[in-house]
Amino acid sequence: MTRDRWSPGPGLGGRLMAALALVVLAGGLTAWLVAGAVGPIVFHAHMLEAGLREETPAVLHAEAAFRSASALALTIALGASVLASLAVSMFLTRRIATSLGALAAAVTRIATGEFDARVTSPRLGTEFEQLAHAFNDMADRLHDSDALRQRLLADVAHEVRTPVAVINAYLEGIEDGVESLTPQTVDVLRDQGSRLTRLAGDLAAVTRAERGDLGLVRQATTARELVERAHTAAREHFAARDVALDIVVDDDLPLVAVDPDRIGQVLGNLIENALRHTATGGRVELSAKLSQDEALCLAVTDDGEGIEPSHLPHVFERFYRADTARDRGHGGSGIGLAIVRAIVVAHGGRVSAHSSGRGTGARFEVHLPT
Repeated sequence: MTRDRWSPGPGLGGRLMAALALVVLAGGLTAWLVAGAVGPIVFHAHMLEAGLREETPAVLHAEAAFRSASALALTIALGASVLASLAVSMFLTRRIATSLGALAAAVTRIATGEFDARVTSPRLGTEFEQLAHAFNDMADRLHDSDALRQRLLADVAHEVRTPVAVINAYLEGIEDGVESLTPQTVDVLRDQGSRLTRLAGDLAAVTRAERGDLGLVRQATTARELVERAHTAAREHFAARDVALDIVVDDDLPLVAVDPDRIGQVLGNLIENALRHTATGGRVELSAKLSQDEALCLAVTDDGEGIEPSHLPHVFERFYRADTARDRGHGGSGIGLAIVRAIVVAHGGRVSAHSSGRGTGARFEVHLPT
């Protein structure tokens, strides 16, 4: 199927000018005809009311003078008003056409991938201001999305490159006789293959979550049950790293309608993230309380490396890693927090990260409607 080729026609400025000119001319002609038809009749009635005879030369001359003067005055006034109206219309149409032309040029730049295109305020009224503001907001989002896409592709390439390179190196070594297929070699190959499988699974999971294909099985659940399940699942890992995992749950918390398995995945990812960035001998706290907006607040707080404030708005993006704290050196895929946000949003909640900077620890909060 082929699209019809667009052919330029008369511009909006010309169309508006022609339409306004027709309106002005129609209004002027109507006023001239009405005044010419009604004015003499009203003037004649006033002459008769003044006691003058209808056929006297003075009345006839006065009526003729009135018609002549009225016609001349109307012609001059309407001509002047038409010229003035056309001048104002020309000014407005040029302003509108210029603003729309600038918007069209900016849209063309956006279409060709120049996401830095912006439009200035046209100052032509609320509607045009809203249009310019909406376009600039759209351009900002497209710019951010393009930057995220480029970073996503680069990070995926980086994540895939390392295990593939290791697998290729071992296979070439086996072919050249430098390496033998020992159990240790098999373990390395299996570990790298698992890393690729885990990366693919994480990408599929976050895509399904952001698309809303999670298939949540909601049920009324207590906060204590959610916290204790997460604590039970993670305590052995914490014990192996000699990091304390404490739980603090307020009394009389309301029930929440959630999918326990999915919220368990959320808390598991947050706890694993905290463990990864907390040194031996550190402490992580998993808590539950009621927030000021009457939502259930599940929080994971650690006393580890912390996050620079400039990175906080981006930690839930795919593959985003702060250059100081949450980096590749800790072994994460950079997708866990993106999955957290997608699952929480699917439950109608919100998630946030808080930290005062490097070395001050971090706190991740999940707010769920009760």
